[in-house]
Amino acid sequence: MNRSPNSLRLSALAASVVLVLGPALALPAVAAEAAPVASVTSAASAQLPRPTGPHPVGRSTLHLVDRDRPDPWVPSAGPRQLMVSMYYPARPGTGGPTAPYMTTEEARHLIELRAPDVTVPPEVISGVRTWAHTDARPARGRFPLVVLSPGFTFPRATLTGLAEDLASRGYAVALVDHPYENAGTTLPDGRTLPCAICDDFSTIGGDAVAESRARDVSFVLDRLTGRHPAWRYARVIDARRIGMAGHSIGGNSAAATMAGDARVRAGVNMDGTFFSKVPEGGLDGRPFLMFGAEARQGDESWHRTWADLDGWKRWMTVAGTDHGSFTDVPLLADLVGIPDTAQVPYERSLALTRAYVAAFFDLHLKGAPQPLLDGPSPDNPEVSVRLP
Repeated sequence: MNRSPNSLRLSALAASVVLVLGPALALPAVAAEAAPVASVTSAASAQLPRPTGPHPVGRSTLHLVDRDRPDPWVPSAGPRQLMVSMYYPARPGTGGPTAPYMTTEEARHLIELRAPDVTVPPEVISGVRTWAHTDARPARGRFPLVVLSPGFTFPRATLTGLAEDLASRGYAVALVDHPYENAGTTLPDGRTLPCAICDDFSTIGGDAVAESRARDVSFVLDRLTGRHPAWRYARVIDARRIGMAGHSIGGNSAAATMAGDARVRAGVNMDGTFFSKVPEGGLDGRPFLMFGAEARQGDESWHRTWADLDGWKRWMTVAGTDHGSFTDVPLLADLVGIPDTAQVPYERSLALTRAYVAAFFDLHLKGAPQPLLDGPSPDNPEVSVRLP
């Protein structure tokens, strides 16, 4: 895998499949349409954009162990372990301090893997301020569940901006780390598991990674919705309304999970190549959103998948974005001094990602009409919409 010394970006692994695992990671100037964000000159002042929904947000952290499955990448490590951040609508004024963005060791591993020449302390990244409060009491009611899966080598924290926003809009969110597939995952015992397969992606194959993640997610659903759930607030989950979204290989994993797990009713791929193919018969009519950078218009795997999808579907691309634009990665890159390559500022690309992903789940998990998904919007000229 090609590594640029001054980049948190992942380079293309195979030009033939047009996989771009991590282009620009820089934070541009604040967009006029977006909520203001504090200066990002230090960890003390960097903060994610404020969630847009009416609910305060709580966060719990789960350590799940699948004792029936050896770790697929490091079998000697024992059973598969997963770290999951649960975001949810909370009651005002409850819970502890705002949750940490990631651990210092996770940030250190990320810098060492993606930007080995950067001398910025890892605390600059781990110290990014969030909006979710640790173990806040959940709001009354039951909420749809959305599972989020990050891109290859990226820790789950890089989807925090989206996770917090969905929770503020009335969703329970399970943000999943897939150990040994990202820069580093910190376990409750303090160990931080490094990336074991970051240099072997082209050998292992994206389809194998996506299928492994599908098994991870099905196990998470078992532990969240079973008779004895692993999360103490699991009562807020409406198990009849489950969706999944992911970035990059996590987006392909959303389709792979739906292909094997009927519990997932709707899925979103945010700028991921479809290594693992959608079955030729489709996804049993379940809805799917393809949401990515403009370059995806030339991605053969997207054209193939579009033809195979058999339910409600949209193909939306955002002009001026790149692979990292649908995550918090541009903010992190700015914190360590990496220049931007995307034309759309971070706050604007995050606002668009939040709006369209939430609209998709509002339509398909809550049954609320969403004109935003019916065609081009004059308020969002960057977004092109392809209809069936």
